[in-house]
Amino acid sequence: MGIYKIAGLYVEMDSYGRTLEQSIPYQIDSCPGIDIKVHSDIQYVKNLFPRLSDDDCEYLSTGKSFYTQLFNFDGFMLHSSAVVVDNKAYLFTANSGTGKSTHTSLWLQHFGQRAYIINDDKPALRLEDGIWYVYGTPWSGKHDISVNKRVPLAGIACLERGETNTIEPFGGVQAIGAILKQSTKSTEVEHRIKILELLDQLLTKVPVWKLKCNMEPEAVRLSYEAMSGRKLEDSNED
Repeated sequence: MGIYKIAGLYVEMDSYGRTLEQSIPYQIDSCPGIDIKVHSDIQYVKNLFPRLSDDDCEYLSTGKSFYTQLFNFDGFMLHSSAVVVDNKAYLFTANSGTGKSTHTSLWLQHFGQRAYIINDDKPALRLEDGIWYVYGTPWSGKHDISVNKRVPLAGIACLERGETNTIEPFGGVQAIGAILKQSTKSTEVEHRIKILELLDQLLTKVPVWKLKCNMEPEAVRLSYEAMSGRKLEDSNED
């Protein structure tokens, strides 16, 4: 049984293989008390995805357990690639295969040492003292790109592929639906109510955008300037 600090919470988890390896940066020796006890139900995942290995099933199961309990701490998971520039996090969310990681890799190429990926697949979002933060977690996708940090959330872009690069504000029911589609799923009624409450607060505090891009470097300028409110040339002077 290991003790970890994940998303600012003390977590107890008995894991192995992939989950255990990716959790090493989050492991701690002791804590004042346990906030979340992660459980795994490998067979449940195996029934859904019979071709997956037991290791991958355990990884998905522990992630589901953690993120479901995160609702109790004003948090949820958003399936996205989260890039940090100058200590502000920008999230790009979409269906798998749309190009989230490809787009954020362009940010890394442009900003160099000023940028890093805090989580490339399932970052945790938490509302703390009126501010939304993004956390790295051990559940970070097939490439395990994650950093154990907390960073203020500056914006979310719902990504689509397009022949030309465009970005526009995105809100209302459509934005809620797009983000809800990529967030933590639960069959519990109280969890469904909670995620809607959290999304309502998220949209009042964090700008959400619809980004259509062609995965060219120009898409970085367009998305950064809109989401940060700064000209790319001005930011390069810092």
